[in-house]
Amino acid sequence: MSRRITTGIDIGTSQVKLVVVEEVVDPRTSRRYPRVIGTGLAESRGVRGGYVVDKAEVTACVREAKRQAESTARVPIRAGFVAIGGISLDETRASGEAVISRADQEVTALDVEKAAHAARAAAAPGFLNRSVLHSIPVEHRIDGTRVLGDPVGMKGVRLESDYLFVTCLTQHQEMLTEAIEEADIEVVEQMASPLAGSYMLLTNDQKMKGCVLANIGAETVSIVVYDEGIPFSVKVFPMGSSHVTDDIALGLRISLEEAERVKLGKLTGHMYPRKKVDDIVSTRLNALFALIAKHLKALGQRGPLPAGIIISGGGAGIGSISDIAKDTLKLPVRLAELRISVDTKMRDATWAVAYGLAVWGLTGDTLTPRKNLRASVTGFLKQFLP
Repeated sequence: MSRRITTGIDIGTSQVKLVVVEEVVDPRTSRRYPRVIGTGLAESRGVRGGYVVDKAEVTACVREAKRQAESTARVPIRAGFVAIGGISLDETRASGEAVISRADQEVTALDVEKAAHAARAAAAPGFLNRSVLHSIPVEHRIDGTRVLGDPVGMKGVRLESDYLFVTCLTQHQEMLTEAIEEADIEVVEQMASPLAGSYMLLTNDQKMKGCVLANIGAETVSIVVYDEGIPFSVKVFPMGSSHVTDDIALGLRISLEEAERVKLGKLTGHMYPRKKVDDIVSTRLNALFALIAKHLKALGQRGPLPAGIIISGGGAGIGSISDIAKDTLKLPVRLAELRISVDTKMRDATWAVAYGLAVWGLTGDTLTPRKNLRASVTGFLKQFLP
């Protein structure tokens, strides 16, 4: 039997991560699960705010991470599943409707598809220079009454469907693809990075109750908001942990290298008074979480998100970030944990995106997120989760 091996590729502003995963079958239970067989990590160059600004630099970084991953996995990497992130990501909402076609008024898959096409047509003016990564059905209504779950098989006269379209700049998508393929890796499919991370860092219960996953990167913060198991918002803000470093450098009049060490708590003492550092960090983090709070208010979310905010990314360990998030958002707060065996080099939740992409590749149904991210991908991935 041939081995089923996939690779997830996450190109961030500060780091490039590759994760190689193999599907393993437990001979006693026949349960399938992913095993990490290789990882690669390289400093990221040629990327700003998630944008590719120097394709050759990005290619070189991918080659280095690929070399490491191939060395540990002991298999050649020829193809991969890629995260799309950065400030290029955005969302558009639209509704579409369809008149039930069958004489007995039973809703069919064709009716659902017609409503989806109508929603996409309504959203099309916002797709100029943009590519649609995911089309996510947020809510269905039959004759004005909300449907919980799949409307197929129910009866009525008119079907209405609300959709969330997650998009990115086409130019950015193409540049990223070219940079990776010039490193001799074929891009099989792409997923928005907040969604890829959410599959590894959030439980089904958190998604059903309602929560926010916030990934604090070097130059951006990306969030995905779940309610009733549905990702109903994906957003990226142009602020990240490097801005905290910049603020410390300016506030204390020190180099960026020293400021980074102060931010991480590696330099303290008379020259760097703790209270002043804490004030600088708190001011920036308050501004960051205020952006998230404003977005949640604009969404008019349907519930109070009792599962709270889960914080991940390289900036998750800055200062008293949990207390600041709790005060600003008025929500429960916890730091994300990547639940995986300790015999890998993936030591923290910053690997969640690359790992999630690799596991997604094992499902063998890469078109699923475009069709029904809510139901199908969650169902496929459930068998892989611990």
